[in-house]
Amino acid sequence: MRLEKCWFCSSTVYPGHGIQFVRNDAKIFRFCRSKCHKNFKMKRNPRKVKWTKAYRCLHGKDMTQDSTFEFERKRNRPERYDRNVTEQTLKAIPLITKIRHERQKKHITERQKQGKTKQRERDAKELEQDIQMLPKKVTLSTQKTKVVVKVSQQQTEENLMEE
Repeated sequence: MRLEKCWFCSSTVYPGHGIQFVRNDAKIFRFCRSKCHKNFKMKRNPRKVKWTKAYRCLHGKDMTQDSTFEFERKRNRPERYDRNVTEQTLKAIPLITKIRHERQKKHITERQKQGKTKQRERDAKELEQDIQMLPKKVTLSTQKTKVVVKVSQQQTEENLMEE
């Protein structure tokens, strides 16, 4: 079963799904859904449409370089498989996906750090500009006094039961 990639959004096109467009020069374009096909016909650039994989990679929203992507690469050369290699490959797939998910989480947190620091800088600047709007601290009325209460008799379970 051959899984193709959508020309516009780079999502997976399963057999029997999607639309296939063949240009006059015999170039084949595969689309996962009519949304991608319509955008292609409107001559939109996938790198400028925000929901596509090309846009996300170009603007640093997705990981572009990682060693785990090497496993997904399409290979046109047929290879001989033996049972041991296939078994090791199937055992390695969950490990590779786990590593990829961890790296994606790390990538996302690193990407969000910049926004958090910028937001803190904006908040600090706004606080400096509008500091006079905050109420002044009153030191005399806000001091808390400690009240010491002495207990003359400790109540036990028997004393509580009598009452």
